[in-house]
Amino acid sequence: IGFFGSNLPDYQRSEIMMFIMGKVPVFGTSTHTLDVSQLGDLGTRRIQIMLLRSLLMVTSGYKAKTIVTALPGSFLDPLLSPSLMEDYELRQLVLEVMHNLMDRHDNRAKLRGIRIIPDVADLKIKREKICRQDTSFMKKNGQQLYRHIYLGCKEEDNVQKNYELLYTSLALMTIELANEEVVIDLIRLAIALQDSAILNEDNLPMFHRCGIMALVAAYLNFVSQMIAVPAFCQHVTKVIEMRTMEAPYFLPEHVFRDKCTLPKSLEKHDKSLYFLTNKIAESLGGSGYSVERLSVPYVPQVTDEDRLSRRKSIVDTVSIQVDILPGSLPSDDVVSNTEEITFEALKKAIDTNGMEEQEKEKRRLVIEKFQKAPFEEIAAQCESKANLLHDRLTQILELTIRPPPSPSGTLTITSGHAQYQSVPVYEMKFPDLCVY
Repeated sequence: IGFFGSNLPDYQRSEIMMFIMGKVPVFGTSTHTLDVSQLGDLGTRRIQIMLLRSLLMVTSGYKAKTIVTALPGSFLDPLLSPSLMEDYELRQLVLEVMHNLMDRHDNRAKLRGIRIIPDVADLKIKREKICRQDTSFMKKNGQQLYRHIYLGCKEEDNVQKNYELLYTSLALMTIELANEEVVIDLIRLAIALQDSAILNEDNLPMFHRCGIMALVAAYLNFVSQMIAVPAFCQHVTKVIEMRTMEAPYFLPEHVFRDKCTLPKSLEKHDKSLYFLTNKIAESLGGSGYSVERLSVPYVPQVTDEDRLSRRKSIVDTVSIQVDILPGSLPSDDVVSNTEEITFEALKKAIDTNGMEEQEKEKRRLVIEKFQKAPFEEIAAQCESKANLLHDRLTQILELTIRPPPSPSGTLTITSGHAQYQSVPVYEMKFPDLCVY
């Protein structure tokens, strides 16, 4: 299927992509996926890997003008499902599929591997101005992408290739989808990854903690040169130089090399080895960036699947993230605004959800009908509606254009014969303004 699909034109490829993705067994999808209830975990994983490899072949060389066309919600949601994060090879395939669809200017080969790039300009990165559709895509799906990268970095079975692909994902998002707001979000994500490696609440092995630190260094070096803010570049360069001298295991060229000596702990390291939020905010603020959100730590969104999946849920450590920006609250006093939860409020919420589900179902049935019904049936239905509309318009026009009654008689045609009908003056109804 993969070989066949990869030789089709793009407009047909998108249908094959949706078909394959619809068969991948993931949590919460429709009944169209393959039945893997009798296969067990190993059989399910093999099916997932086989289908994702097929999908990788189909998406290779696929070019879409907008990212919304390449990654619609019905495709992106199952692709980024935690069900496809339970194995390092699955995560690699998911990221490679995303790279195929994101990389619309063939930059991926220039970003291969993970390293500190001395001068990004030498790569001759091709990019265009971010279009409105791509901006709206990131507003809608950005948190979902950030979450996938954040959780993907913290997996215990990651190997070097996983970190390389995660770095490429961040770089491609910067090239293809990043306006100023997205750049700030990606930097917040990088700082959150650095903090998670230092605090190590997930009890990751030292190699994985140093791998995350190296990934953050490589990405901040890349993004600082891409946005070309001198003060930001200086801070990043200074930290990388300090690491080269005192902590080379925090850099990708060293940590991913065989027989790299790793530290026993990260608690005693000097702050000069870390990228500091206040320094980054100061440098970007001086160049006109809106940096208020940098002070709000990034926390991944919690999904329904986190609560129900077999994997360790981040609900244990994350409850709710509330972003409060300076100037967003009244300066005089802060009023606690809480809504009382009553039976009526709950009933209304349930009714509203039911109506939304009905509307979704109606839309789905209409779409399905136009996709699957015979052309003659659709044409007949449209024709009957058109005839009904035509009849209504004829009635309205007859009522509005009909001449007023006249004592001298009005011409009417009945059964093909012309007849004059006269109306006595005393039976005629005149508007009030016409009566004296």
